[in-house]
Amino acid sequence: MRLGCLMCAFLAFVLSLIVWLTPAPAQSVDELTASVVQIRTFINPDARTGENLGREREGSGVVIDDNGLVLTIGYLMVEAHSAQITTNTGRTVSADVVGYDHDTGFGLLRASQPLGVKAMPFGKSSDIKEDEPVIAMSYGGSGRALPVRVVSKRSFAGEWEYLLDSAFYTTPPHPFWSGAALVSRNGKLVGVGSLIIGDITGQNSRTPGNMFVPIDLLPPILADLIADGRVAGSGRPWIGLTTREIGGRFIVVRVTPGGPAEKAGIVRGDIVNEVAGEQPKDLADFYRKIWAQGAAGVDVPLTVEHGGDDRPVTVKSINRLDHLRLKSTL
Repeated sequence: MRLGCLMCAFLAFVLSLIVWLTPAPAQSVDELTASVVQIRTFINPDARTGENLGREREGSGVVIDDNGLVLTIGYLMVEAHSAQITTNTGRTVSADVVGYDHDTGFGLLRASQPLGVKAMPFGKSSDIKEDEPVIAMSYGGSGRALPVRVVSKRSFAGEWEYLLDSAFYTTPPHPFWSGAALVSRNGKLVGVGSLIIGDITGQNSRTPGNMFVPIDLLPPILADLIADGRVAGSGRPWIGLTTREIGGRFIVVRVTPGGPAEKAGIVRGDIVNEVAGEQPKDLADFYRKIWAQGAAGVDVPLTVEHGGDDRPVTVKSINRLDHLRLKSTL
């Protein structure tokens, strides 16, 4: 217990020192951590994501306006039918599901009652440089505000048809990363916590850390998410594969039940060798080749290896959101 108290005191001291050495933020450290709240979500019984992500989910969110709008990482709230928000003072209120965006991974909730905390202002994630000190803040006050360093800014490709052209990779890892705020030295929100990663350098250094989604991706889509719960337009083509790159080969490790790839006859263990007659260089290139075929609804021609033999497979893509059980509760 004594060691834990000393660690919390040390982290609070380092956090205060970082803020003291930089231009004064518009809010105090206590106000900044108060802007990070706990969210708890309850998922639709027939949710497509329930098997992998669970029926009840919990993490952090960041208050981003004076009307209780809370930004979080989308996997915490996608397909939720209800939600709760708890402040650092222990006050819990119900929340409405506002919107979700698969391309960025952002999700929005809105508190049903005033939260009594200030919104965290947006910074510019593009202004944050590699090796820059920042602060990772999860729900729980200053004791869960961890000084971290941006090790790199580079693309991130997830196996679930997810790609960010630029993401933050930070260390040391925050143990409560889901929906945590990444805060600049001048007290502004520059990213939202998504994952813990075993090697954040991408160079087999075994340096653990977190991946944060840059806040610059939110303003262009924010109005759509608030108004309609999703981004306007047809969206990118989605085929419903979880694909792992192993030795330059793209192995299907999961086929989404009822998704486009399953309907086209692709099964777990198949290997995707080509997209539209071209061999992908890596997982990011694999997705870009799929998306280059057109908007959601386009036919995606693949060359799929099954049982040692190649065969052409045409997958009729859809918008990922049309497969999910999404419903705004506003």
